[in-house]
Formats: sequence, structure tokens, C-alpha cells
Amino acid sequence: MASARDTLARSLALGLVADLLLAVGLMMMKIRADGLPMARGRGTFSAVMAWVRDPVWIGGLAVQTAGYALYMVALAGAPVSMMAVAMQGGIALFVVLAVVLLGERARIWEWLGIGTFMVAALMLVGSLDAGAVQSSVDTGALAISSVVASAITLALLVVPALREKGATTAIASGIALGFAALYTKPLADRLASSPDLAAFAAVLLTSPYTYLTIMTNVAGLVMLQNSFAMGRGIIAMPLSSAISNVIPIVGGIAVFGERLPGNPLAAAMRASAFVLTIAASAALAAGDLGASASR
Repeated sequence: MASARDTLARSLALGLVADLLLAVGLMMMKIRADGLPMARGRGTFSAVMAWVRDPVWIGGLAVQTAGYALYMVALAGAPVSMMAVAMQGGIALFVVLAVVLLGERARIWEWLGIGTFMVAALMLVGSLDAGAVQSSVDTGALAISSVVASAITLALLVVPALREKGATTAIASGIALGFAALYTKPLADRLASSPDLAAFAAVLLTSPYTYLTIMTNVAGLVMLQNSFAMGRGIIAMPLSSAISNVIPIVGGIAVFGERLPGNPLAAAMRASAFVLTIAASAALAAGDLGASASR
């Protein structure tokens, strides 16, 4: 029988594979961004229909869907905060693909952020023996944080000085996708505990987290595609992904009661992994916003 450590390690490894698929799907969408309309205002529906009719874009969405399905399976076996650290390999892959396929140049901030993420992942692996502690979702904390996040996202999309910037649209997409991860965690846990197919379907159809997950993922994807059309993919994807992975780290502690291990060394390594992930995200944000402003 697999130990708790093995289960945790397997879930985190599966999360990494899921993130690589998500990155490949996003690259396929970015490749077509210049040839597709942006989804704005009354033209949102017609723009999305144009995306869906494009074979490369819809292929990217299919790859994304496969990655997200794996992510849900992985999330059922690991705390959302730890999964957020593991879900960084896709950033590195996307940056490499952007350099190779799109001819974009990675700045020092991109490479610095990626290197920091890799160190954070090693710290996380070093703490696996201590296991993971988490509790049930705090719906009140999740509701309050969702309202605050919605207000920030709307400000980024409505304020004239901000809404035309690809970097701020990428940040807005990261907020939406980050909360999608928070909504996915309780949904994945409930689906994993379903004793049969009928119970699985009942949870999927009746849980509010199903619809919250769908809405935030769709909104995040639309905003990210718009940010692809507004600027460099090597800015938009890392920035969005960085924000979307910081939110589950903070949310895992505040909403799911996730705690550091009792072992001092393991606790220090896991805390370092979280801090390094947040620091790398801040570095990406600072560098990418500066690059966007200078364009």
C-alpha cells in the first residue's frame, strides 16, 4: 500500500505533467493570437466563435482540457498551496517555446523568475517526507476573498489607464485562474470521495464549485487570450501564471487551513518554497510590467 509521502509525491508529479500540457495548449493559442479578434464588449461572443472555429486554437483548448483534467486528479491528493509550487514547470516550458517558436527574447527577469521557481520546487520536494496538513474549506473566508478579487479584477478591466495594457489584462486573468484553483480543490476532493458513478455525477451537477470553477476558468482564459493579442506571450503567460499560483498558496493557508509540517527542517524548506514562489512571481510582475510600459 502506498505511503502518504508516495501519494503526495505522485500527485505533485501529476500536477507538473498537467501544467506542461496547459503550457503547450496556451502556446498553441498564442501562436494564433495575431490572426484572431479580441473578445471585447459586444463583440465578445463573435470573437469567441472565431476562436472556436480556428483549428489550432481549438486544438490548444483540447490540450488545455486534458491538462486540467489531470490537474483535478492531482489536486485531490495534495494541498492546493503545495500544488501551486509544483505547477511552475509550465512557465519554463512556455518561455522556451516562446523563444524558439515565436522568436521572443527572454529578459533577465524571466530567467531569474524561472530559476527561482526551480529552487522552490527542490525545497518542496525536500519537505515531502513530513506529509501535509489541511482541513475543510472555510466558505466564509473564500466568499470574502472572492468578492475582493472580483472588485480588483473589474478595476483592472474597467479603468481606462489599465484596460489597454496587456500586462494588466494578464494579471486579471491570473486572479481569475487563481480562484479557479481554489474552487477546484473542494470540488476535486468531493468527486474523489464519490463511491460510484451516480454519486460522482450528482456532485458534479449540484456542487456550486462546479459552476464557479467553469466561470472563473472561462473568464481567465478569455482575458489571457486578449493579453496574448495585446503583447508578447513571454510577458502574458508567466505573469498570469505567477499570479494564479500565488493565490492558491495564500488561499490554501487562509481558506483550507493548510499548515507547515511539525518537523522544523521540513517546515523551513516548505516555507522557503512558498516564499521563493511568491518572490519569483513578484520578480516576473515587476519585470513584465516594466517591459510592457517601455513598449
